[in-house]
Amino acid sequence: MNNGIGMTSQRTRARMIERLREQGVRDSRVLHAMSLVPRHLFLDPALASRAYEDTALPLGFSQTISQPYVVARMIELLLADRELGKTLEVGAGCGYQAAVLAMLSKEVFAIERIAPLLQRARENLRQMKLTRVRLKHADGTLGLPEAAPFDTIILAAAAVEVPRILLDQLAMGGRLVLPLGTAKQMICLIERTPGGLAESRFDAVRFVPLLPGVE
Repeated sequence: MNNGIGMTSQRTRARMIERLREQGVRDSRVLHAMSLVPRHLFLDPALASRAYEDTALPLGFSQTISQPYVVARMIELLLADRELGKTLEVGAGCGYQAAVLAMLSKEVFAIERIAPLLQRARENLRQMKLTRVRLKHADGTLGLPEAAPFDTIILAAAAVEVPRILLDQLAMGGRLVLPLGTAKQMICLIERTPGGLAESRFDAVRFVPLLPGVE
């Protein structure tokens, strides 16, 4: 990357962080993690100039990279008054959110059902020398039982209902966040407590659907 492009990236990334603050993201850990990950590296070169806009952008294969605010908001909900611990991401896509999670967690497991996207994520994370993310080509609706339980689970695709198999992989005190719904979706946060599962709902969002199987 030449210095001109690098300086432009730093300035636009700084503006993105300021915008996140204005939108209500307060956790300094989230803002710092978002500032460390160059979103433009995770996009096709033709879209790199739009990398720091607050919008979802296409990745191909009918998938998108989530808008920065939604990434920040979901992670902030997961982090409130705790650490992420062992984290599972369902829907790795290009690896952007996994990179942000890796800045906040010692161990991240990320599942992607579309093989070419998984390879792209692997290359992107390699560029950033992020070795804390373990990627797997698998059906995300099944979670990752061999590595469970998880302190944190985050879904990057919308489910019609909370997948029971993922709840079963959530540790005591753990939190799961996902977009929930079909035509109308909302961020849903679930925490496993000694008294059972506690559910809260937050912002309206728009995600691609959670699908079973692999491609």
